[in-house]
Amino acid sequence: MRMVSPFDHWHSNSCCFCCHVRTGTIILGVWYMLIDGVVLLILLSALSDPDRYQLPSVDLGSDLDFIDDANICIATAISLLMIMICGMATYGAYKQRSAWIIPFFCYQLFDFALNTLVAISVVVYPNSIQDYLQQMPANFPYKEEIMSMNSTCLVFIVLIFIGVILAFKAYLIGCVWNCYRYINSRNSSDVLVYVTTNDTAVLLPPYEEAVMMPVKEPPPPYMSV
Repeated sequence: MRMVSPFDHWHSNSCCFCCHVRTGTIILGVWYMLIDGVVLLILLSALSDPDRYQLPSVDLGSDLDFIDDANICIATAISLLMIMICGMATYGAYKQRSAWIIPFFCYQLFDFALNTLVAISVVVYPNSIQDYLQQMPANFPYKEEIMSMNSTCLVFIVLIFIGVILAFKAYLIGCVWNCYRYINSRNSSDVLVYVTTNDTAVLLPPYEEAVMMPVKEPPPPYMSV
């Protein structure tokens, strides 16, 4: 009997909305590309008209502008890199090339680690939420109401919000990982095996085709008169 690994229970070929993991990875890659494309358009418009996206330093309580040219250039380069990574994941899922999905999977792990560090910092330094709210502009929606809340209740709400985000991101990571495993297993099953004997070389079909092939009856034994 074949031993089943505990990790095999986490491997599935379907994701949310009962679609295939390949379809889910393609949709996820296209969605990320659309978001990064919108961000890139905003950054390019900020480069063309920087005065429109600058706020006075009094509103932020600092001596720095809200956006400067150096930060815009860095953010633009990151957006272009993200568009390329998401495009590689979409192409890899569509063409069933698992190596193209690895950069996007690594980005998901990095993003999940950053969000986990944010949750840990909220637990270790609960006063950081109040400090962050004080640095927000005065016209930020519901700023006074949020700051008037109990600090413990505010930390609890923030942790629940971050926990929901982490659970959703973990599910998306699992979908992309299952797509990577599915493509690898599909490609490995399509490899034809050559068996070489002393005189001839026999080409064996894939396992799925071999199972579907009809079984031929053996010839009758040779009868001598």
